Amino acid sequence: MNDSISNYLRSHIRTVPDWPAPGVQFRDITPLLQDPTVFRVLIDAFVARARTHKPDVVAGLDARGFILGSVVAYQLGVGFVPIRKKGKLPFTTVEETYELEYGSATVELHTDAVKPGQRVVLVDDLIATGGTMMAGKKLLEKLGGVVVEGCAIVDLPELGGSKKLREGGLDVFNFVDFAGH
Repeated sequence: MNDSISNYLRSHIRTVPDWPAPGVQFRDITPLLQDPTVFRVLIDAFVARARTHKPDVVAGLDARGFILGSVVAYQLGVGFVPIRKKGKLPFTTVEETYELEYGSATVELHTDAVKPGQRVVLVDDLIATGGTMMAGKKLLEKLGGVVVEGCAIVDLPELGGSKKLREGGLDVFNFVDFAGH
């Protein structure tokens, strides 16, 4: 990863202190999306990274992964697969439940979203605890997909998500690390 691109993207991520709870430093990526030049740099970086894996499809995690992943898929000329929160998809689904700090959540995928053997790049905005991305990986693999990489804009390494994902067999990549959470 080019350090100048990483620094450029970092300079456009807003930190919102004490949101959604006291002590949390929320890393807001919306400024990356609002400026067309910055958004193009971001998408071009995602596309260049994904292209090295020769994916058949790009999967995006609800909801910011939809914004990023669909544009990356379009630029690569491949299909896009949305991984949604439970109850949002109209067709037959498979689901995966994962643990949150306080409780659990479930994500779903249409049963015809990927074909066995298809290479998938999994996209989200941020890796915190890694639960959502790991659930997405497991869903794609239930259908026979081969997840070649999980890619995000931001990693919060102190929360251990990227480490947990690697230990779970997923290669992960991010453009910016932020200390703290």
